Amino acid sequence: MYFRHLAKYLFILFALISWFCVSASPGTSALNADQVNLALRRTADKLLRASGDTISRIPAIEHVQKNVWRVYLYAPFEYDALPSNLQESMDMYHISQVYEVAIRQCENDIIDLGYHKLDFIQDSFVPCGGRPEPEGCHYIEITFIDQKVEKTFWSGKIYLLMLAFMSGAGVWWWLRRKPSDTIISNQEVEWLEFGKSKLNINGQILVIGGIQYQLTYRETKLLRLFATHQGQLLEREFILQQVWGDEGIQVGRSVDVFVSRLRKKLASDETVGIVAVHGVGYKLEVNGKE
Repeated sequence: MYFRHLAKYLFILFALISWFCVSASPGTSALNADQVNLALRRTADKLLRASGDTISRIPAIEHVQKNVWRVYLYAPFEYDALPSNLQESMDMYHISQVYEVAIRQCENDIIDLGYHKLDFIQDSFVPCGGRPEPEGCHYIEITFIDQKVEKTFWSGKIYLLMLAFMSGAGVWWWLRRKPSDTIISNQEVEWLEFGKSKLNINGQILVIGGIQYQLTYRETKLLRLFATHQGQLLEREFILQQVWGDEGIQVGRSVDVFVSRLRKKLASDETVGIVAVHGVGYKLEVNGKE
């Protein structure tokens, strides 16, 4: 009981120190408008050239509001070529901020395609990639996400010291806790079995009949969610929140794409199937055959 109270006060102190460190920093790193403009013009040129277009005019880049830029391309372009070309241009002009990309219809601003920078950087995956391009006029909208930066020496040092102290306190509590306090045993955390398949959560490895499949972080989260809810219908919004909620952005087509990738890997296990319920979501069915 004493340690729980101590942990609560340490957590409050840690939160206050974190707030102080961020507040003491200069704030959001400023974007250089000229560099963003040049990076987006380079991206537009690359997209048109990739489509075989070397004559269409590239309209002026529009800075519509803080951290939001628009690129209008009245000629067709390949969506699949956008992520790599855009990130290459950002790197060339030393733009490191996190951003979101939306492909909007010119007439009504409806989003037809889009992704988050982390989709491309972490998972090497872009939602809706490889699908037929939507017809009609579209423009590219890039929104940069504000991020706090810590530049003062002592604020960073205090923050790291408090983080190390809290981490040590957490480890001490974990070693002293009672077995009954454990929600999931170590064995269950490491291996999750369903049908003829086994999922190594820590190693992000799927094993079927002795064959190993290396999964991505997001594939592992999604398969773990299905395996711990066998036979239960999971709504799309619930899946998005559980698997993608930590990113602060949710792209509906991500569920379909990642389910398709898991189905391919699970194809060799005839006892397992991910079933789609139209308009609702998905569920993992295990028929129990040995």
